[in-house]
Amino acid sequence: MTAIISRRTVLATTGALAFAGAGSPAYGGTPAPAELLKGGWVPSRADKALVGRWARDTWRSLVAMTDEKTGLPADNIGESVTNPVRSKYTSPTNIGGYLWSTVVAKHLGIISPQESLRRITQTLTTMKNVVHHEPSGMYFNWYDEATGEVLRVDPDGTRAITPFVSSVDNGWFACALMVVRNAEPRARALADSLLNKMNFKFYYNPAARPGGLMRGGFFETPPPDEETDQGNHAGVGPDVYYRKFHYDTCNTEARIAGYVGFALNQVPHTQYFATYRTFPDSCDWSWVEQKPKGVHRTYLGLDVFEGTYEYRGMRLVPSWGGDMFESLMPDLFVPEATWAPRSWGINHPLTVRAHIEHGLDDAKYGYWGFSPASNPKGGYSVYGVDAIGMDPGGYPSDLEATNYDAGFEGCREGVNPNPAYGDGVVTPHAAFLAMAYAPRQAIDNLSKIEKNLHAYGGGGFYDSVAVKSGLIAKRYLSLDQAMVMGAIGNVFGENLIRRSFASRTVESRIRPLIAMEQFGSGVA
Repeated sequence: MTAIISRRTVLATTGALAFAGAGSPAYGGTPAPAELLKGGWVPSRADKALVGRWARDTWRSLVAMTDEKTGLPADNIGESVTNPVRSKYTSPTNIGGYLWSTVVAKHLGIISPQESLRRITQTLTTMKNVVHHEPSGMYFNWYDEATGEVLRVDPDGTRAITPFVSSVDNGWFACALMVVRNAEPRARALADSLLNKMNFKFYYNPAARPGGLMRGGFFETPPPDEETDQGNHAGVGPDVYYRKFHYDTCNTEARIAGYVGFALNQVPHTQYFATYRTFPDSCDWSWVEQKPKGVHRTYLGLDVFEGTYEYRGMRLVPSWGGDMFESLMPDLFVPEATWAPRSWGINHPLTVRAHIEHGLDDAKYGYWGFSPASNPKGGYSVYGVDAIGMDPGGYPSDLEATNYDAGFEGCREGVNPNPAYGDGVVTPHAAFLAMAYAPRQAIDNLSKIEKNLHAYGGGGFYDSVAVKSGLIAKRYLSLDQAMVMGAIGNVFGENLIRRSFASRTVESRIRPLIAMEQFGSGVA
């Protein structure tokens, strides 16, 4: 097995909110998310006013994070948005998130078209001039948001680092450029000047497995403290020094790098089917938390085990950690549920249902939505619904890091098949990601988080809150806030992010690929 890395190696008026309801026009002639929802939910005037306030406050936090001279957002700030203390580092993901959030803020009437263009132009101009890996057109993982300089000491300030070029981080930045070029035509030439230089073939290793896999990333120069693979998959420029891990599972945020590679016609479609839906069902893999069930199917000449996990009568393709971020963030851009109704169209709603039932019925927290975020006790931690994740260590849903383990049928007994959960940690951005599939439940859940748990400040929802102790991580992370803005832009902005990303060319290169697959997901 190849290694996996975690996510962080780390309205002006109510009337401004438009909703893509049943019958609304959408990207590529496909239906809007509301049409995927059972019951045909339509938001009330109160819903629009409430979500409009959340959007305005969230945007306020993103403005507070952003350096006035460079237009680069910090990775995070504390609770104050009037006197922000910025983190002194940022990433291509954070910068991309700020760009698509600016697009949403304009669409919802929070800022003027003139301010939107000014902000986008400022950020893209900075990115055009920062030091980056020129042969690939890719950006390094960490920059100083105030100067645009590449960091050579890690964000904690504790050790020297060799600048790293991440496939996933650059994938999110490329997504933002693809959104900007369609949503802000006056900035299209500038966005294209950056996007057209990005070559995701640098990350694609055809020899990693039949079909090929995407690398996690590379160094321009060899790091002194890490063994690497010297090479150059793109054959452009000098060799680079690849980290040894590949992304080998399908339902993680890392699939966005493959999607962008397909959209730019730089990565072959076989890469999509080379990744695992679950690991195999043999005892050689019994170290994971439950035995998958499924059948084998062939796509593009590759054998795919369509494995699923079981949770509360549902069968679904798990993510690595069982969190909302891995499963649903790529869906902010690629309309997966619509383009792939036999796979993601079943899996995404079930993932949301699993989170709701875990929070309300299984762990009985009274709240739901679990994703990597700030730890209410300090620092950063991963959270998820452990039972729908493959990580044997688990992405827990509580502060106690309660681990679920059902065992591996026929190979080993489970060590904790019926855990007792403790102080649950809910992460508001996870509920926003779920809004396209369970809008009423998401809005009600977030309202309770604000009113009952008081996890809300001048910049919108704080990053996480422990439901029993009431401990709150009183800070704002730019990526998590950008996910909030992206989700609102899709549900209340007529699929703004999806339709801006999914041009006809992009659709033609992704939709037929993901449409051919049938997951084993469903309800027993």
